[in-house]
Amino acid sequence: MNHKINLVFEQLSLQKFTISSIIRKCIQETLRAEGVSARCEINVLVTDDKGIQTINQESRQIDRPTDVLSFPMFQLEAGNPPQDWSAYEDPETGLVPLGDMCISLERAVAQAEEFGHSVRREVGYLTIHSMLHLLGYDHLDEGEQKRQMRAREEAIAAGIHGMSRD
Repeated sequence: MNHKINLVFEQLSLQKFTISSIIRKCIQETLRAEGVSARCEINVLVTDDKGIQTINQESRQIDRPTDVLSFPMFQLEAGNPPQDWSAYEDPETGLVPLGDMCISLERAVAQAEEFGHSVRREVGYLTIHSMLHLLGYDHLDEGEQKRQMRAREEAIAAGIHGMSRD
């Protein structure tokens, strides 16, 4: 399905092509794996720790950087996408604006090093995580919600070339 993915890089990165590619692939695969039948629009900002800290402070009143932020447009039920997306479509574009995500590439690089895998894998994982938030998943508790979300993240990542634990 042809989704509209608006990618913005706040700074030029030598990894821009690789990062763009994995973000797009992970968004598409998450939508497919979750059974989303609508054409969607997703906005992605790739920034650094300072940029994401500013957004975190403005949106959540938390004055520290984080790895990824998600801003869903709708309150969806995790694992149960609507069968009829017409009520969610933007009448001008015919697309469903799922929401926005913000990824700190600086944080992703540090976490990849810390966890012993590639930056590509870390950015992919953060993208899948954020997409699941846009689709109604959450992990406010440390119990069932978190386990459900983690299981979906792992299942989706396992189906994407280049997302294996490396």
